[in-house]
Amino acid sequence: MTDIDANPLPQGELALQTIAMPKDTNANGDIFGGWLLSQMDLAGSITAGEVAGGRIATVAVEGMAFLTPVHVGAVVTCYCDVIDIGRSSVRIMVEVWIGSRHDGEPIKVTEGTFVYVAIDSNRRTRPITN
Repeated sequence: MTDIDANPLPQGELALQTIAMPKDTNANGDIFGGWLLSQMDLAGSITAGEVAGGRIATVAVEGMAFLTPVHVGAVVTCYCDVIDIGRSSVRIMVEVWIGSRHDGEPIKVTEGTFVYVAIDSNRRTRPITN
């Protein structure tokens, strides 16, 4: 895994953007990490579905570290970068960024590698044909 703070700007393509809402907070008033992880999975699955040309399933999430809390009202932006395409799987780096409350400058929140597998209508692994 690369140094999580190495890139001062987002890497990959914009895949998902949403607003962090009060209902998504933890006991400290910050956005719950599980909610953020689910947004990352949604973003990665959009990209993986495009690569796989159809239905996919999440099979793994590799290393994540949260660098900064996400505040209510933050615009949460997920960027995806395809790392590897296998016979039936795709590995995608998902980065999450928000704008600073003070000046709007981009702040990296986290990144993680998500692994998806292409599946058919019977939920069995299938080759990626793209």
